[in-house]
Amino acid sequence: MRLMILDAGCEMTLEATDFAPVVLMLQPQTGEGQSVWQSELGLKPEVPFRDYLDGFGNHCRRLILPPGRSIIRTSCRVTCPDEIAVDPNAPFTLVQELPDEALQFLLPSRYCESDQLLQMAWRILPNVPPGYAQAEAIRQWIHTHLRYEYGVSNASTSAMETAKVGAGVCRDFAHLGIALCRSVRIPARMVVGYLYQLDPMDLHAWFEAFIGGRWYTFDPTQTHPKGNRIVIAYGRDAADVAQLSEYGPLQTTEMKVWVNPA
Repeated sequence: MRLMILDAGCEMTLEATDFAPVVLMLQPQTGEGQSVWQSELGLKPEVPFRDYLDGFGNHCRRLILPPGRSIIRTSCRVTCPDEIAVDPNAPFTLVQELPDEALQFLLPSRYCESDQLLQMAWRILPNVPPGYAQAEAIRQWIHTHLRYEYGVSNASTSAMETAKVGAGVCRDFAHLGIALCRSVRIPARMVVGYLYQLDPMDLHAWFEAFIGGRWYTFDPTQTHPKGNRIVIAYGRDAADVAQLSEYGPLQTTEMKVWVNPA
């Protein structure tokens, strides 16, 4: 498998009218399918901070932004594979054989109402064998039947709402894929990060499904499996993987994202 070294990062310009506590989730870690050689997170003006790992193992940074303008800039150099793993024959993993840490990704969550989408899942999967084929059929159905469109969803849009509207962005596509997989007893989790040659360039979201004893990547926004992904964070849905969680009077006024070959 060929590997590629990518330089990626983003810069956020923020305006606060008072002191604003925030949690940043912007730094990738060496792990499944990627090696992080360098990762930096800078802030102007500089303020004290504290790092910790959340319940999903994501790298988080706590700090308090002062009133006025702040600029957050993060960058990383990561080695990742050109292609993602694909196995159309990977079998369904029985619930009793799942690792303990995968069980939470079977449950309904805030934006993924899997308990209410079983009928929709069976309409999509009438004769599809259990396992990888089901997750791929769900991914393909979302890619084919939903419109990628800005302005039809917001930070509170759930999987069921996306199914009704029939449109959304990467976050919405991932939520629907997760919810449909969970409804047929396939653990699925939200992933956020960078994707090389994404157009238009931005931070990206997709989902992973646990099949045949491992996690596989599925991206309903893409026509075919694409590698060169840098994972920043995993979670049950978008509520767990926000790049910036704000707890004060704060507004993002500008954001730039880049992913380039090293």
